[in-house]
Amino acid sequence: MQKILSSFLLFLCFIAGHFSASAQLGSTPKREFRGTWIQCINGQFQGLSPQQMQQRLTHQLNICQAAGINAVMFQVRGEADALYSSLYEPWSRFLTGTQGKDPGWDPLAWMVKECHKRNMEIHAWINPFRAKTKGTSVLAANHPIKLHPDRFFEYDGLYIFDPGLEVNHRYICMVVQDIVSRYDVDGIHIDDYFYPYPVAGLPIPDQKTFAENANGFRDIAEWRRYNVNSFIERIYETVHSTKAWVKFGVSPFGIYHNVQNGGNIPGSDTRGLQNYDDLYADVLFWINKGWVDYTIPQVYWEIGHATADYERLVKWWGHYASGRPLFIGQDIERSVKARDVKNNSRNQQAPKLDLARTTRGIDGNCFWYSAALADNVGNYAYELQEDYHLFPALQPAMPHIDDKAPEKPRKVKALWMPDGYYLFWTAPKAKTEMDRARQYVIYCFAKGEKIDISKTEHILAITNKTMFKLPYQNGRQKFTYVVTALDRLHNESKTVKKKVKL
Repeated sequence: MQKILSSFLLFLCFIAGHFSASAQLGSTPKREFRGTWIQCINGQFQGLSPQQMQQRLTHQLNICQAAGINAVMFQVRGEADALYSSLYEPWSRFLTGTQGKDPGWDPLAWMVKECHKRNMEIHAWINPFRAKTKGTSVLAANHPIKLHPDRFFEYDGLYIFDPGLEVNHRYICMVVQDIVSRYDVDGIHIDDYFYPYPVAGLPIPDQKTFAENANGFRDIAEWRRYNVNSFIERIYETVHSTKAWVKFGVSPFGIYHNVQNGGNIPGSDTRGLQNYDDLYADVLFWINKGWVDYTIPQVYWEIGHATADYERLVKWWGHYASGRPLFIGQDIERSVKARDVKNNSRNQQAPKLDLARTTRGIDGNCFWYSAALADNVGNYAYELQEDYHLFPALQPAMPHIDDKAPEKPRKVKALWMPDGYYLFWTAPKAKTEMDRARQYVIYCFAKGEKIDISKTEHILAITNKTMFKLPYQNGRQKFTYVVTALDRLHNESKTVKKKVKL
């Protein structure tokens, strides 16, 4: 499982015609988000030395790379703490076991380097409002709760930044700006923790805040949604005003609203916890207002689930939420434990991924979670590697941020080197960071074959280098190689061709 498909093997697959079922059907998209979450709050890194944590992360990244993953959501702020050198918050206890203790290295800086080395995006994943989990007994002296206890409320053992206080919005955006300005991240990612998940018989203790900061609202539910809406708009503006190319995405709970609960808003045929009603997260409003760059609803349930059917939800999100790039959050363990409702001999990995890939408006998946991929639970990673992610994929386009392609690569040539035959090229010129080439796509076409870069099976590699080792054979077969440039948002340049004998 730990093998990484080389360009040579991909090339052999290409010339021999040994494509997967997906590739044969022409259903493998050229652009597809293939993400995974790496969480810290489960304690998987706690107490490890820097070397041990780096070894664990390296293992996960290598397997993810082999499985075709092209984006990593790395949790860097679980409870107003930091897995990076924060200017405002203490080091996380999920590193050393003690909040505020310097681990002696910067995990986010290291991850940025390692992900980019593997041609993966890295999105800094933060939990915006959660300030203390149940398992944290001692807070560092510089923790926000210690400094400003009046800005939080306690709920079922958790401490929450009160979303009704504008000062908290300013503070969290200051934290985000710090991350974006000092680290070369590709995105800021938040999950489903807004107002706390409700506990029966336990009201949210924000009545005083409502009385003092109602902003003209009489309905506390509408006021809570207004607070979250205002925060989302503010964080979006913060991200893009700091670095225009950095994406802002949200991973909400998988149900927006149950249609049976009524109301003049879209709802799904489900019976579960709701973003709109229970977490006060009006996800569709954010998408329609253009306040998020992508959305990843956590559709973790099975096909045929009695109260939250995966198929119904995927189609619902595809219909209502595709105004901005939309990806589906996949639960690996639940998918491999459930049997396919139409074919009991297999699990639900294939039918769930097929549904996501064939549903209009959906541009990829994000897999919960990276350790399950690294462990190849239920053969999940291997199936991605050998079928669904057999060929590399570009990131989905983000034309609402930027749609200008970089200039094409220059001076493409084929040269012999001591260790083999290489393509070399020169990076194109660029006037701004948005125009600069960050990666390159290498395509291969056999003699007489039409040059068509829309077909994903012709992609041999996506690389951040300005060279590529060719799969030389006997020097008698003619091929045309095509090289294009990608900018930070994967806008693709015009092509440059080079004919070679291999």
